[in-house]
Amino acid sequence: MTRRGFLVSAAAALAAACSPLAALNALGPRDRGARRLASGVRYGDDPRQRMDVLVPTAAPDRPWPVLVFFYGGGWDSGERGHYGWAAHALAARGFVVAMPDYRLVPTVHFPGFIEDAAAATARAAELAGTWGGDRGWLGVVGHSAGAHLAMMIALDRRYMAGAGAPGVIRAAAGLAGPYDFLPLDVPASINAFGRAPDLTLTQPVTFARADAPPLWLGHGTDDEVVHAEDATILCERMRAVGGRCEAKLYPGLNHADLIATFSPLFRKKAPVLDDVTAFLRRELA
Repeated sequence: MTRRGFLVSAAAALAAACSPLAALNALGPRDRGARRLASGVRYGDDPRQRMDVLVPTAAPDRPWPVLVFFYGGGWDSGERGHYGWAAHALAARGFVVAMPDYRLVPTVHFPGFIEDAAAATARAAELAGTWGGDRGWLGVVGHSAGAHLAMMIALDRRYMAGAGAPGVIRAAAGLAGPYDFLPLDVPASINAFGRAPDLTLTQPVTFARADAPPLWLGHGTDDEVVHAEDATILCERMRAVGGRCEAKLYPGLNHADLIATFSPLFRKKAPVLDDVTAFLRRELA
């Protein structure tokens, strides 16, 4: 087992959590101050290329900043219907939030799911004005494999350029994300990336650059799915090349805790939502 990357299969770990997440979405409390504006907005032809949109209920004095939120699932599982509570929490903090599904392994492999993330982000930027948002202040946020997607499209210029929206991402935040996990040594990562001709091009750390959007990376010290040092490694690489990055480690939190703390039920465990939204407000002012 390598020092960095996955200790256990993220897919297996999050599959085990799928039912609790669905229950949390169906039965758990939600923040006041947000509502669902649209469901199933298309950003491509595949049935998985759809997204939901949540917005604040308060009348803005100017357009809201826009977030695209990517859930996790080891690149082979997950659905937006299990994460409405997380998008709701972000929208209640004053953001238009687009939450896309994306194609999964084995239907696609790298870079298909990253191309979907870029296409969804470009579509969110295109429609931002109709949702009350400002495409000039757009950020991406993700948890676990979703954090990997967010960092890849924020750092590797080719994806957003290929989606027709170069430079649209102004900030990126990752929760418990894998950013430096070579060699591939568990089924989730092997299945998702094993066919890539150059594995270094699958790693966010490869694309650290001085002119990248500012990054915020949160991680729990008790994470047994992705090493917490992935966050510190990417931040150190960004700073070494002159980029901006903040890393925040949360003592005692595990992999699922980083996103679970978005729910009012678990928010007292750590100020993750406060910290990430403070960063996003500052960068997307």
